[in-house]
Amino acid sequence: MKVVQCWDDGVCTDLRLIEMLYKYNAKATFNLCPGLMTDERIPSHWAEQGYNGWSHKGFFGGHIGLKELYSVYKDFQVASHCWKHECAGRVPDADFIKAAVDARKYLEDVFGRECRGFAWPCSCNTPETCDLLRENGFAYARLVGETDDITQYSDPMLLTPNCHFQARDFYERYEKAKSTGVFYFWGHTYEMMDSEGMWNQLEQKISYITRDPESEWADVIDIFS
Repeated sequence: MKVVQCWDDGVCTDLRLIEMLYKYNAKATFNLCPGLMTDERIPSHWAEQGYNGWSHKGFFGGHIGLKELYSVYKDFQVASHCWKHECAGRVPDADFIKAAVDARKYLEDVFGRECRGFAWPCSCNTPETCDLLRENGFAYARLVGETDDITQYSDPMLLTPNCHFQARDFYERYEKAKSTGVFYFWGHTYEMMDSEGMWNQLEQKISYITRDPESEWADVIDIFS
């Protein structure tokens, strides 16, 4: 069985995950928004008292710096997550597709290879934006949600993964997917914050998959190649 995983937003907590991926020789795709990144790294941190902006339970994942984008992700696949996380249907279609393509072109220039994957920001999509992604050469576009068999997608622009990496039934879904030949999980590394317990749980999953003789790590794009 092919096992694929992807992680959104290009946050600083990706660095800890990448160390883990190297340790287990695991593959992953990182869905990036170059327009949200600054030249220098913004470290992850907890929000100060009184802050009313966005955070994940008071925790900020930070962002990888543009200057280090290549060195951090060079051994992994990267994909467009729009320029600044623009959501389809919430901005004009022309603005959405420009953001999706601009991010792709930027990543292709940095990494010197095709980056035909896409992840819908906030899982927002419309039939019109699906067509626009297809017309502009994207191979797939990932939603959030759960499915028992991702190989039975009706449209690669509406690709539903098997589950989130923190799904309570992660292992059950993993074993069930063996009958389909592909298991796909996703998430954001900031969701583990600085919790050693959560990071250990993820490592246990990656270790379990690596040791399973019935499975092999693959990239999301491999499903469509």
